Amino acid sequence: MTRFLVRRLLLVLLTLLASSLLIFVVTQVLPGDVAVAILGRFATPAALDNLRQSLGLERPAAVQYLGWLWGVVRGDWGVSLSTGQAVLPLVAQRLRNSALLALSAFVLYVPLGILLGLASALRRGRALDQLVSVGSLAFTGLPEFVTGVGLIALFAVRLRWLPASSSIAPDARLAEALPRLVLPALTVSLVSLAYVIRMTRAGTVEVLAADYVRTAWLKGLRPARVLFAHVLRNSLLPTITVVAVGVGWLIGGLIITESLFSYPGLGRLLLFAVQRRDLPLIQGATLVLVAVFGLSNLAADLLYAVLNPRIRYT
Repeated sequence: MTRFLVRRLLLVLLTLLASSLLIFVVTQVLPGDVAVAILGRFATPAALDNLRQSLGLERPAAVQYLGWLWGVVRGDWGVSLSTGQAVLPLVAQRLRNSALLALSAFVLYVPLGILLGLASALRRGRALDQLVSVGSLAFTGLPEFVTGVGLIALFAVRLRWLPASSSIAPDARLAEALPRLVLPALTVSLVSLAYVIRMTRAGTVEVLAADYVRTAWLKGLRPARVLFAHVLRNSLLPTITVVAVGVGWLIGGLIITESLFSYPGLGRLLLFAVQRRDLPLIQGATLVLVAVFGLSNLAADLLYAVLNPRIRYT
């Protein structure tokens, strides 16, 4: 297990290195001129040349990349061209906000999705199974902004139970931000719930038909022990993959939800950087997202071995 963990961590670092090169290349070929984006179309040629030189844009691309990569390793991620703030603390702050929202949504839809998927598999073909399947797919088919607007209209406008805006202070704690996290977390949960339900249901139905589960029933084991010790430990493996991929999406892919609720997350920051062609901010935010995806997949692999003793990493 230790050798596997070391190899996977090295693979994550290699992925980050390759991604950093790809990110740098993509930002270099983006249309438009950074100097023009900062100073405006009516800036003089001399002012544009001076800004390009101060930003190092006149240097060869390879020199720019190596300088940026060395700065990332040292913790100097540059300065945002749009806000004038250091990129690293700005990205770290938005990453923290996205983590708060991701945690709130995670504790809502993952346990509920597993529970409903298990119940649906145990009542396969019955009314409960059909109700869960139709209901979950109905919410999945709705765009995020439609679900979000509906929740705002109900809970913020009509009932006035929750705030419509999720704008929080930069140093807000989870307990302070929780009332403003409910609606965006619920929006994300309704969209993501069906994937967890369907994967849990499919895995559980397959495992319930296995010979070792039938043997456990015939031996007279308690239903709770059969479900938790034999069924769920194996049926949740596909669900873990979905959840691991969903972690990266929860951190950086909630652009629509964050924009709808004015939530200062990492996805909204990345959209802001792209709109203003803020290269240091684009590079820093994207690199963090790659790291989140890599670490979440590593956590999923380790959880496989915990749930299924037959899996051994060498």
